[in-house]
Amino acid sequence: MTESRKLIDSFGRVHNNLRISVTDRCNIRCFYCMPADNVEFMPRAELLTFEEIERVVRVGTSLGIDRLRLTGGEPLVRRELPSLVARLAEVPGIIDIGLTTNAVLLDELAQPLHDAGLKRLNISLDALDPEVFRKVTRRDSYDKVIAGIDAARRAGFRPIKLNAVSIRGLTEDQIIPFAELARETDTEVRFIEFMPLDADSKWQNDKVLTAASIKKILEDQFGELRPVPKSNPSAPASDFEFADGKGRIGLIASVSEPFCGSCNRFRLTADGKLRNCLFSLEETDIRPLIRESGTDEDIATAMLQCVAAKKAGHQINSSDFVQPDRPMYSIGG
Repeated sequence: MTESRKLIDSFGRVHNNLRISVTDRCNIRCFYCMPADNVEFMPRAELLTFEEIERVVRVGTSLGIDRLRLTGGEPLVRRELPSLVARLAEVPGIIDIGLTTNAVLLDELAQPLHDAGLKRLNISLDALDPEVFRKVTRRDSYDKVIAGIDAARRAGFRPIKLNAVSIRGLTEDQIIPFAELARETDTEVRFIEFMPLDADSKWQNDKVLTAASIKKILEDQFGELRPVPKSNPSAPASDFEFADGKGRIGLIASVSEPFCGSCNRFRLTADGKLRNCLFSLEETDIRPLIRESGTDEDIATAMLQCVAAKKAGHQINSSDFVQPDRPMYSIGG
């Protein structure tokens, strides 16, 4: 592969990781992602089919894509998702497939997904207290999530990774219980700063429970956290282990300490738009190329141009920052 055929932006960042949203639908209503009611979802005919997603991935592998993550909305509400995983696992060049889920439907799907070739599983769970969980999700699905996590363990997913969005004034008292879970089991907990991607556009910086604040809470309780060297320099989380060697946690400081300089990811939305950044204000629509007369070379060119136009960073902490029109559930996490 020549340099001109790599997915590389003007800052020299090479992109080999494609995040694919398979639906904008979801079975919970986390306030940092979706409205509580009256959500307008994409018409089903606008969603890319599994065959169309596979085609995009095959084109992407010719440009260096070797890692995939399936997202939503909630990806498990997309029917027959294990069959998509199986298709993508057979694409030459793909070495890793992950999935991010809220685990509400995971009890029945964990084993079929594992058998289909899913390598990694991240479960979104913002609270271990059912009442706090309900405040965040605006649904009573906590027991189903716990059942899904148990099913993931039985299916053979190791480690189990939990993603917890941290919100000041709401989830501080969940930090220690999550840490204890990480110390007592093979669970890896990753605390994620609250980002401005909510559907109601009510995000405020003072609601961000920063990675530094979380680290202090943990060290006050458990002692020093020791940095763990990154096996993948593009990984968004800074990992730490407890001083006594029991357990590991991760901190994703998307707002307070952006990691844009090492980003290797871009996105395909469920309706066929390429986005070079979660916070991008521009999209590249490749669905017409896929469904009309576009060639694989046309799709490849669109990918190259999309990544080449990527900005240095998301500018959340700048006065120039503009929140995207699309909320998280519509973009894909």
